[in-house]
Amino acid sequence: MQLNQCDILIIGGGINGCGIARELAGRGYRVILCEKNDIASATSSWSTKLIHGGLRYLEHYKFRLVREALKERDILMHMAPHLIHPMRFVLPHRPGMRPKWLLQLGLLIYENLGGRSELARPSAVDLTTDVAGHALRSGLSHGFEYTDCFVDDSRLTLANARAASHRGAKIYRDSEIIQISKSPNGWVAKTATREIQAQIIINAGGPFVDQISALQQDRRPKTNIRLVRGSHLITKRLFDHDKAYIFQNSDGRVLFALPYLDDFTLLGTTDMDHHGPADQPQISQDEIDYICDELGHYLATPLNRANIIASYSGVRPLFDDGKKELQSITRDYVLSWQDETTKTWLNIFGGKLTTYRQLSLKVAELIEQKWPAPKIGLASSAVLPGGDLQAVDFEHFLDGVKKDFPALPEQMITRMARAYGSEIFAILGTAEHPNRLGHAFGYGLYQAEIDWLINQEWAHNAEDILYRRTKLGLYFDAPMKTRLANYLSLSGK
Repeated sequence: MQLNQCDILIIGGGINGCGIARELAGRGYRVILCEKNDIASATSSWSTKLIHGGLRYLEHYKFRLVREALKERDILMHMAPHLIHPMRFVLPHRPGMRPKWLLQLGLLIYENLGGRSELARPSAVDLTTDVAGHALRSGLSHGFEYTDCFVDDSRLTLANARAASHRGAKIYRDSEIIQISKSPNGWVAKTATREIQAQIIINAGGPFVDQISALQQDRRPKTNIRLVRGSHLITKRLFDHDKAYIFQNSDGRVLFALPYLDDFTLLGTTDMDHHGPADQPQISQDEIDYICDELGHYLATPLNRANIIASYSGVRPLFDDGKKELQSITRDYVLSWQDETTKTWLNIFGGKLTTYRQLSLKVAELIEQKWPAPKIGLASSAVLPGGDLQAVDFEHFLDGVKKDFPALPEQMITRMARAYGSEIFAILGTAEHPNRLGHAFGYGLYQAEIDWLINQEWAHNAEDILYRRTKLGLYFDAPMKTRLANYLSLSGK
């Protein structure tokens, strides 16, 4: 069995675990991160894919959470301009729902809570003339627009894992912790192939945080989280513009309809208690009915179920604060020492994709109180891998890449520039034609990109590549997926 020693062991390869690893490794700590499956293989790839303040949280007076998230939104845009881009959201006013004055007031507060932003300001919109009204029912004539951001959630998580690795952290995927015991110098954690000795353990297991805590010898199981399932549908494209919608639902919640990957629309999310296993949550028929029924109040053409291409569900590990109604339970994160005396085991509960960096900073502050950092920390707001676009915005960067590779398909270049940013040049090299990139697997996926994903991003199999790293799984048919899997198997990848 391989022996590893570190200062801090992080359990969980989601956005929180990877963000914490990046922050602590940047401060000089010896960090090991263990993920039982692939990086971002659970909740962090099953989100609504938004970097936002959470407009609906204002109704529950979560002003601090919204303020923090809005400030983080602007910081993250600069850290990863290839992965995060502004998106205009249309909020139609539906008679009988929240009145216009309340929507205007909410957007005014939302705009000003985070301080000055470079994003476009909210405004009223005439749905009888604006392109956003074309897909809506004729009775919806007025609404409002505001700006938030869309993100590739799994790639943002991978970017943080890679940044942590660049700063010295060791990242181990397929490394489930199966046993944890105390030692004179801290903790000993075991996987099937490794024994890891650590001074401090950070439990960032998301939906599995309670199960990880229960791995400690002689510790009684305890329930600290409430599992809430959020489900989404992916359909054929429902509208011909690049704006998104946020719809008011009959139950007071909201539903998003987002343009997705050029050819699709992403619909969600639901909010239901999840009582089954957290490993592979599935959308229920009730959730499908809920999404379709609520869309029926807004879309000119009801959602045809034949248009549904795929679905996915994520389990949000919300801190159980004892509130019965899901809409009232906190979406904020909670950091808790297992033992306030020794402070060698820190549990992470809840959190949002948008605020992972702030969570990481607060974790680092807690760790430094116990054990001062070995060196002055690297900038927490430094750009993530691929985020250095040479002081130009993404569209200018993309135009430059297209000029550098005129023989490569435009759709392929756009996808790769969005996924890899400035690192696209490390993948394409000096290739002047697609046949110089190795074997073609379809839809602009070539051997050169696959090799990069294996060597730089811990990809092992076709699912890793198609769903979490390239999003081409929605385009590949079964024979194409099989050919890719066979290549990976035969080549020993």
